[in-house]
Amino acid sequence: MPQSTWSAKRERQYQHIKAGLKHRGKKEDLAEEIAARTVNKERARQGESDTASRSSLEDISSGRRGGLRSHSGSGGRTYAQLYNEARQRGIKGRFGMSKAELLRALGGR
Repeated sequence: MPQSTWSAKRERQYQHIKAGLKHRGKKEDLAEEIAARTVNKERARQGESDTASRSSLEDISSGRRGGLRSHSGSGGRTYAQLYNEARQRGIKGRFGMSKAELLRALGGR
């Protein structure tokens, strides 16, 4: 068990996610990291942790989100994700851009 504060339910959830990732070909270390992050995010959403990020509380659940926000998923990245990347890269005029314009400005990735 990676976290001593996890309940038995969270430990089962962690093991299930980790096993699924390993079955899909992810390396052990990466599977453990993704599973732990997912469990910790769910704990934060449910009020089981001392601190929680704004995205943990306001975003849809990681279980429901699945691959919707992956770079190649059907929905792609969210407007907020594109805007933050544009801000980090110093793209001018990003405030007035739409999601499609931000995507073009970032090189369509």
